[in-house]
Amino acid sequence: MEIRPEEITSLIKKQIEGFEKSVDVSEVGEVIQVGDGIARVYGLENVMSSELVEFPGGVFGMALNLEEDNVGCVLFGSDMAIKEGDTARRTGKIMSVPVGEAMLGRVVNSLGQPIDGKGPINTKHTGLLERKALGVVQRQPVK
Repeated sequence: MEIRPEEITSLIKKQIEGFEKSVDVSEVGEVIQVGDGIARVYGLENVMSSELVEFPGGVFGMALNLEEDNVGCVLFGSDMAIKEGDTARRTGKIMSVPVGEAMLGRVVNSLGQPIDGKGPINTKHTGLLERKALGVVQRQPVK
């Protein structure tokens, strides 16, 4: 079997032409403690209050306790699959849920995802989970 340099060169050129570079920059931290539905994460220095944080296994949490050296995240799922040393990734999204007429009569989980088997919730708007309540004077009276 003879090695031909022009064949190798053409193969390398094809691979170079087909190469697509993509860079995924994300801030990740390390779980240092987990228990009672709370995960303490080290390394998420720029996380925002009420930001969604993604854990392994598709479990999400919300950053609530922002300290100098770690972040306390309330978990929206079982903490049994999360252990010390796991990575936690910022999503950059502040916790919000769908709002509007389409939400009436629907059953949703803590992330606002439908769990009633009636299909997706088609809303155009979302509302922040944590926001300042209206003053007593601006509220509608109870009917």
